[in-house]
Amino acid sequence: MTRTVRLEDLDLATYVRPGDGIVFGQGTGEPLSLTERLVAQRAAFSGAGVFFCTTAFSSTFGPKHADHLRFSGIGGIGSLRKLVAAGALDPMPCHFSSIGPMLEAGQIRSDVVMLLVSPANARGEHSFGLVNDHLRTALRRARVVIAEVSANVPWTPCDEPLRADEISVAVPTDRMPIELPTARFGAIERQIASRLADAIPDRATLQIGVGAIPEAVVAMLSDRRDLGIHSGMIGDSVVDLVESGAISNAHKGIDPGVTVTGMLFGTRRLYRFAHENRGLRLCHASYTHAAATLARVKRLVSINSALEVDLTGQVNAEAIEGDHIGAVAGQVDFVRAASQSDGGVSIIALPSTGKDGRSKIVSRLHGPVTTARSDVDVIATEHGMARLRGLTIRERVAAMVSIAAPEHREALQREAGALLRRA
Repeated sequence: MTRTVRLEDLDLATYVRPGDGIVFGQGTGEPLSLTERLVAQRAAFSGAGVFFCTTAFSSTFGPKHADHLRFSGIGGIGSLRKLVAAGALDPMPCHFSSIGPMLEAGQIRSDVVMLLVSPANARGEHSFGLVNDHLRTALRRARVVIAEVSANVPWTPCDEPLRADEISVAVPTDRMPIELPTARFGAIERQIASRLADAIPDRATLQIGVGAIPEAVVAMLSDRRDLGIHSGMIGDSVVDLVESGAISNAHKGIDPGVTVTGMLFGTRRLYRFAHENRGLRLCHASYTHAAATLARVKRLVSINSALEVDLTGQVNAEAIEGDHIGAVAGQVDFVRAASQSDGGVSIIALPSTGKDGRSKIVSRLHGPVTTARSDVDVIATEHGMARLRGLTIRERVAAMVSIAAPEHREALQREAGALLRRA
């Protein structure tokens, strides 16, 4: 039976034990009132571990909190970067689709699950609101489920609503959820987006993230028709496409008429759009990222980014010289699916140079291989698209040099000579 507790009376030591594994809704779905209470009361359950399945946009967790809490997660995205940089978070390289099975097997512990959910509807069902991803899987292993129930969380249709009797402790609040403003983009991002125009036809099904390049791509798609969305996350820009008439979800091959995602990473505009919207469904990762699901999607266009790409097509989206600022996440899941989709294409899009002027097209990666060159389809920069599928090593090198910044091409050509002699 659910116990209702006022936030000011919530003593987490009643429910959390030293050594417990804690999982909670993340990104915009972080239950801020609960996580703030977690760090404030952490000494009472010293040794408990927090696993970050996705990312954080809040400033709730800092290196100082590692005095009593253990942190691990998929990488250093968002505000988690400061934890990684301080050595307070131990990254776990893994595909997004692998997190659910690891939760099921207990390899990632979820003794305590904390949620941010909507108020219940007339049937007594809560919505996961903004983030579903792995929460349903974590719930099945949890000893205790603590839910922050906020009237400001939208009731978003989910593949599996949360029943009131699944909640151990309900904490009513009127807390506003985190908002993630739309990323601004400039001339370089527009140039990259223009290179991708021909790769996104009418009736394509999009997997696209948030950030400057995805926003630039979406901005040029308002003239398309019958687009579909099947993605791990969506932002405010999807609302623009719906309102322009570009999205109908009529030709995806699955889930006709419905935008499918696992996370809403946006602002109140997106949250208002999602509220009781039967044209949208929040699904867990065992559906959004599953190979069996993605194999049924037609004309899947996957657009992901990278920190750097080498001359043969190896992609690093995780770390540069030990600085973990990214993650494997769902990139490989969608790269492989889009490459095999009938009429689909997988695209890795990135600027040719970083803010420091260094080339992001390199002869040798400065970090791990996130996506193998054997899986890579298309690499795009503001200087063009390199279609690598079916190319030999020598052909790949030539294609990659051609999309590097002009001022770096000569050096890359010299470095390529040594590379080809070793190949």
